[in-house]
Amino acid sequence: MIHGIFNPSLRHTQRIIASFISIIAITTMAACGARDGRAVADTARASAATTPLPADVAAIPAGTFAMGGGAMGAMTMPNDDRPHSATVAAFVIDRHEVTNADFAEFVRATKHRTTAERPIPWETLQQELPRGTPRLSDDQLAPGSLIFHAPDHDVPLTDERGWWRWTKGADWQHPTGPASDTAGLGQHPVVHVSWHDANAYCAWAEKRLPTEAEWEFAARGGLAGKTFTWGDDAITPARANVWQGSFPRRNTGQDGFVGTAPVGSFPANGYGLSDMAGNVWEWTADRLASGLMDAPGAESPDERIIRGGSFMCHASYCTGYRVAARMHATPTTSLMNTGFRCAADRSRYALDAKPTGT
Repeated sequence: MIHGIFNPSLRHTQRIIASFISIIAITTMAACGARDGRAVADTARASAATTPLPADVAAIPAGTFAMGGGAMGAMTMPNDDRPHSATVAAFVIDRHEVTNADFAEFVRATKHRTTAERPIPWETLQQELPRGTPRLSDDQLAPGSLIFHAPDHDVPLTDERGWWRWTKGADWQHPTGPASDTAGLGQHPVVHVSWHDANAYCAWAEKRLPTEAEWEFAARGGLAGKTFTWGDDAITPARANVWQGSFPRRNTGQDGFVGTAPVGSFPANGYGLSDMAGNVWEWTADRLASGLMDAPGAESPDERIIRGGSFMCHASYCTGYRVAARMHATPTTSLMNTGFRCAADRSRYALDAKPTGT
């Protein structure tokens, strides 16, 4: 589950069911018709290397690097991985997060309905609840997602119920609730998309989600052992779209935004990638490894790694904008600060051809 969304000390949704049943519902929604990561990867690899590299896709070289770590003291988060050596083959990755305009084209072509746009199957949710829990009403099982609401009073940072609200009718087309829309937000990152939705989009685009190692290697932009995508200098409003002010009551918007920003609004890293810090969390292909948040030998939860932090990250609560920071969420989770970008094997493109879209 996502830091800045749920308390990482909560092992299972059962621990908050009595007071937060709506949040449990969204994290267990079914993903009917979605393709899994292996199928997506197979589709991407099957394409012949005759397609020129699009201008909005960056080629990343193969390499071995020191993954994880890189934080000290208060900046360390509970999910940070221990420093270790990782190797990635050459690959390509989108220069920016998938936008509302991109996702709308996918939906027009495929008629895809996101997890947040489908009713929550009671049979699926029931498996996550204590035995004997009464069936929820159809209204409680209606499509929806989680929306951030700034509280009007101080709330403890250990209780995310102070700022997250289950909202019926919230989805990628209605990012702040059923009365909202994406007019004027075409170049903002799409949000309220689950891991399954992200996989479906990437498959349609003949790509896949990046692995966690690929994501971090790309985010580092050729820099070794640095805390941020730009180096070790402290974060400023000019560097990334994160929270300024007092979280969660007041975001001053000193960086120009109080929610998502159009992709590419902040300087790109050394590989030409935008928003690898802040804006929205990004799904990766990888499943959470057993034991990350549990006692040794505990069953591994079906959760996927997310990276990059979001516009809700603030040093008092969440330093997810660090290059090594990592969190996780169930693959059916959808929220207003989580999106994705796609990657592909380098062999997918003819890199010696003239780039398209120039």
